[in-house]
Amino acid sequence: MVVLASKVYVTGQARERALDGLRSMVDNDVGDLDVEFEVGVRHDDFPTVTVEGPDDTVARNVLRERWDEITPEFEEGETYTGTLDSWDAEGFVLDAGEDIRVPADELGLGPGTPEQVRTRLGLVQHIPLEFVYHEDGSRLSDDQRDELFDWTRGNGRVNVNSSTRGEVRATVNRAGHAQDIVTVERLGILEQSIVCTEDTDPPGLLASIGEYLRAELLAVVP
Repeated sequence: MVVLASKVYVTGQARERALDGLRSMVDNDVGDLDVEFEVGVRHDDFPTVTVEGPDDTVARNVLRERWDEITPEFEEGETYTGTLDSWDAEGFVLDAGEDIRVPADELGLGPGTPEQVRTRLGLVQHIPLEFVYHEDGSRLSDDQRDELFDWTRGNGRVNVNSSTRGEVRATVNRAGHAQDIVTVERLGILEQSIVCTEDTDPPGLLASIGEYLRAELLAVVP
């Protein structure tokens, strides 16, 4: 079984849609292998994929590579992924099966309080973030920092949680902004990043689509 490092925290029909979408994505990942799989959700909202068949080892490795994995133990200096659970003046708290504290001085994301950094970089709650584990205080990985800084060098973005990629694309179209975006990037199962065109104002796009989405939205302004 592989525990994917991205949460399914919505309820009701939204949860079923998210799980249906996840099953389709897992099928795309491992459907060509000689395996059968079953998707479930743990008590802490992390999804599980149970794989059986002659290619089960290969399939599990593919899923780990695609989604990263929640592990029961951590090794000093190794890299893992958790989801952004909370933040305060002391730093970020990531959920990686247990709470992982990333102190403010280990974020490495530029000036400002953790809340200001979160808002500036569009870090909606539950977004998956890669970290290097240290028992006395973990840090964000260099690759993760580079990716987040790259967001501020582009044309701007609007990041969204609590929504599937299909729901976000449909909302952009419904609001009449299909021509104002380049694509919708999947950050997690329910966390998406709307990549704006050069002439699109991210805060304006956020204001326009916000009424259609029951979600947290944050704009990334270059």
